[in-house]
Amino acid sequence: MNMQVTPPQGVQPPPPPKTLEDMQLPLTMMRDILLKTIFRKSLSLASELARAICLPVAVTQELIDAARVERLLEATGTLNANNNGTEMGYQLTDQGKARALDALAQSEYYGAMPVPLDVYREQVKRQSIRNISITRDQLTTAMGHLILPPDLLGNLGPAVSSGRSILMYGPPGNGKSSISNGIRDAMGDKIYVPRALEYSGQVITVYDPIVHSAAEEEVDDPNSLRRRRTFDARYVKCERPTVITGGELSLNMLDLVYNPTARTYQAPLQLKSTGGIFIVDDLGRQAEPPQSLVNRWIVPLEESKDILALQSGEKFEVPFDTLVIFSTNFHPNEIFDQAALRRIFYKIKIDGPSQQNFLKIFALVARKKGMPLDEPTLVHLLKNKYPGIDNIYANYQPVFLIDQMISICEFEGTPYQMSPELIDRAWANMFVKDEAIVR
Repeated sequence: MNMQVTPPQGVQPPPPPKTLEDMQLPLTMMRDILLKTIFRKSLSLASELARAICLPVAVTQELIDAARVERLLEATGTLNANNNGTEMGYQLTDQGKARALDALAQSEYYGAMPVPLDVYREQVKRQSIRNISITRDQLTTAMGHLILPPDLLGNLGPAVSSGRSILMYGPPGNGKSSISNGIRDAMGDKIYVPRALEYSGQVITVYDPIVHSAAEEEVDDPNSLRRRRTFDARYVKCERPTVITGGELSLNMLDLVYNPTARTYQAPLQLKSTGGIFIVDDLGRQAEPPQSLVNRWIVPLEESKDILALQSGEKFEVPFDTLVIFSTNFHPNEIFDQAALRRIFYKIKIDGPSQQNFLKIFALVARKKGMPLDEPTLVHLLKNKYPGIDNIYANYQPVFLIDQMISICEFEGTPYQMSPELIDRAWANMFVKDEAIVR
């Protein structure tokens, strides 16, 4: 009996805090972030402050009241608020300004309140990459622009659904990067990424517009000071993140980045990719040996946790909930020992296409780019060109050859066309002859 996997019904969002106690942050830290935000952004209304520090108005008002008790804030009277009638205004007292400056000297961080690391762990469980069940149809749709061997999806599907590490290997130019991106597209749902985390009084910024997709903004209720939020605004609702690294990847990129000026930390790449995919492309081209890179991942891959260190040397655990995809043009036995290979759960070879699939790809690309097919030209390509490279086909070649012919046609001012002569000119740019250069 065929069983259908039910697609995920959506990730459970982090609930908004209702009181200061729900925040699980030190009151002094929250107070200082409030004061620094008022000082840096010149805000005075509770509703403005709530937006800036990403808390409900009721919780923000609690924090304002606590600061007033300490005589760090004072009321300035009622002020006009956008669409909300009037609100009480607040400003820093002299004592509050002094405290804000002192707090800024300790850390420049202001704005969104951070999420305690222990609270974030619970959200990671709710939106774990391992909760995803991807069906063959979902994967086929996401890979629809690729022509793949029929058994490849059967191997990829269980690997992706497991949320475990994958090694894709094979000759260059056959779509390993495109397949990795297709895997990302197949996931489809959204998760919640914290703007910043708190651990041991330190702030670690996580949300990165370069890595994470555009945020979904929550709309305030114009008829009430209470903000109707469906989730904790300290998080940003995003597509599952994808971090792609290549030859530039080094071991220090997997450590916390400390900003000595702001006195805050930035999350490393693998923490930013939590709940998503971390693609290590062109493995073997990095300055670090592949064995060293995989050794760095052993604990995270096996135990679903990573270990980071503060400037003080204090080490702490963070969740490691990432589908790691290694992609290499080398044979795995050339770059790893057997112990390292055991840590990578799935090894999938991505070969070049057969001649039949090559022709399918060629026809698909030609149609997409408006290039008419010409049978004598294809015969010339298959009979006179490919035997010279032992009939080794690659997925990138149709795009390369057709783009070259299009460029020639556009330069010559002729309609798009293919011919044996144009194929020869395109082929000459795809490969460089092994010949001596006279100096």
